[in-house]
Amino acid sequence: MLPEVHVFIAMSLDGYIADTGGGLDWLVMLPAPDDEDHGYAAFYERVDCLLIGANTFRSLLGYRDWPYDKPVTVLSASLSERDVPPALRGRVTILDATPEAALTLLARGGAKRVYLDGGQLVSSCLRDGLVQRMTLTRLPVLLGSGIPLFTDPGPQYMIHLDTRSWPHGFVQSVYQVIP
Repeated sequence: MLPEVHVFIAMSLDGYIADTGGGLDWLVMLPAPDDEDHGYAAFYERVDCLLIGANTFRSLLGYRDWPYDKPVTVLSASLSERDVPPALRGRVTILDATPEAALTLLARGGAKRVYLDGGQLVSSCLRDGLVQRMTLTRLPVLLGSGIPLFTDPGPQYMIHLDTRSWPHGFVQSVYQVIP
């Protein structure tokens, strides 16, 4: 049995998750109260591990501090374990597999809930019917171009579960994906 797969991601109003260079600086340039995490801590507490794409991994390596204290599996045909910095060895695994094979492996390791991140990987997993829930936080910014969240996920139908907004302009919607 595969684990539940959940997406929790921020995007611009025009649907981008990163700028044209893969940068995420625009995410922190908007004013938001320091103590507001938009439900991220509660979400993160309920997942066992992460499954991310290679481009997301490369972007995260640019951060000063690694943002995760849970196991991370990177799906990639172009990276290998040699690409994992020494400080992250044992916490990050590179895997050349299909998303379903990776989820099967994570389930065998005891994972029940997986945090999925990365635009291409999210679309691929949606297309394969592997995602159960999506939390999308839209920030009040138009990037005009960049890396889109969705790249041909095929037709997808969802049930809207909740929408929340904050005075600083962030709007978050939660959807259950209909299998």
